[in-house]
Amino acid sequence: MESTIRLFADDCVIYKKIINNEDMDKLQKDLNRLGEWAVENVMKINPSKSKPIRFKRARVKDPLNYSLMDTLIPEASSCKYLGIILSSDLSWADQVNYMVKKAWKALHFTMQILKRGNSNTERLAYVSLVRPVLEYGAACWDPYREGQISVLDSVQKKAAKFAHHTN
Repeated sequence: MESTIRLFADDCVIYKKIINNEDMDKLQKDLNRLGEWAVENVMKINPSKSKPIRFKRARVKDPLNYSLMDTLIPEASSCKYLGIILSSDLSWADQVNYMVKKAWKALHFTMQILKRGNSNTERLAYVSLVRPVLEYGAACWDPYREGQISVLDSVQKKAAKFAHHTN
C-alpha cells in the first residue's frame, strides 16, 4: 500500500497526498486492494457510506472519480470522522454549527429535566452533559473567527448561568 490507512473501531480512513494523476492512480489501486482484502476476509464494506474528499483551499474543477468494490463514490464537500466534521475548504464552520446545535439540545434537555434541581445537581449535569459536547475535539477545530466564537460563547454563558445560579 502506498496510501495511509487509519482504523478506529468500525471506521477506516485511507488517504494520500495527491500531486499528480499518478498519485490518483496509486490511491485507486489501494482502494481496489482494500476491496479485495474485504472480500477475502469476509468483511462488509458499504461503498455508499464512503466519501472521497479533497482538502484544498483553492477551487479545483476536476471531479474525483474513485470507486470502491466497483461502485463509483461521489465526491463530498465534507465528512465526519470520529465525531469531527472535516470540510474540503478547511473551514470549521460546519463543525462549530454542529457542536452548537448539539450543545443547545443537551442544555435544553438538562434544563427541562432539572427545573427544580439544586445547584450541585445542575452543575454536575452541566459538567457531564453539556461541557463535553462543547469541548469534544476542540484541540483540533478550535475556532478563530469571531462569529464562531460568539455562538459557542452564547451556549456557554447560558449553561454557566443555569449551572451556577443559587436557589
